[in-house]
Amino acid sequence: MVISEMDAAQVAAYFRGKNILITGATGFLGKVLLEKILRIQPDVTRLFLLVRATDDESARQRVQTEVTGREIFQVLREKHGKGFEDFIEEKVCPLAGDVMYEDFGLDTAKLKEVSKVVDIIVNGAATTNFYERYDVSFDTNVLGAKQICALANKCTKLKMLLHVSTAYVCGEQEGLILEKPFMMGDTLREGTHLDIESELNLIKHTQMELKANCATDKAERKTMKELGLKRLETKHK
Repeated sequence: MVISEMDAAQVAAYFRGKNILITGATGFLGKVLLEKILRIQPDVTRLFLLVRATDDESARQRVQTEVTGREIFQVLREKHGKGFEDFIEEKVCPLAGDVMYEDFGLDTAKLKEVSKVVDIIVNGAATTNFYERYDVSFDTNVLGAKQICALANKCTKLKMLLHVSTAYVCGEQEGLILEKPFMMGDTLREGTHLDIESELNLIKHTQMELKANCATDKAERKTMKELGLKRLETKHK
C-alpha cells in the first residue's frame, strides 16, 4: 500500500501525546515500528513494551540488548547524541510479562497504571514458525490474541487495537484487497468459527495420550506439529 506524504504526516501527528502498548517489540517488525515512532514522532508520551522476562529490570536489559542497542537505532543515536539513553528512558517503559497469561501476568499496580493511560495497543506477538507445535502456536497466536482483547476492554482510554498478522491476514483472497476494520464476530470466510475451548480440549487430550504412552520428547514434538497441520487442513476444507 502506498502512503502519501500527507497521510504519513497525519499518522505521525496521531501518535503525538499518545501512550502505546506494543507486544512483540523484540521481533523484526516490533523493532522497526518502535524506531519509526520514536524517530518521526518524538512527542509520543510513552511506549510500553511487553517483554518476556522475570522482572522489569530483566525486561529493560533485554530491550537494551535486543532492541534499542541494534543497528536500526543508529539514526536516532546520532540525532540525540549523548542524550539518546535519556530519551529512551523517558519514552520507553519495558514490562515483564507474557501475552499467554491473564492481564499479561502484570501485578495489580502495573496493570492499573497501564490500563488508565494506554491509548493504542499494537499486538505483534506471535510465533512465525509455520511448522510449530500446535500447543505452542495456539498458546501465543490464539490465546495471546484472546488475552489482548481482554486487556483492551480494561483500558479506559483505548482508541485503537491494531493486530498484526504473520500471514494469511486476507485468507485465500486474491487481487486488490482494501483494508477494513473487523467487528466482534466477523470472520474472513462466512460460516467459519474457531471454538477455542474445543481446540484446547483436543490439545490436552493429545498431551494426555502422549504422557500415558510414555512418548519421548522427540515423538511428542512430532505429534504436536502434525496435529497443527491436521487442524489447519480441517479449517481450510
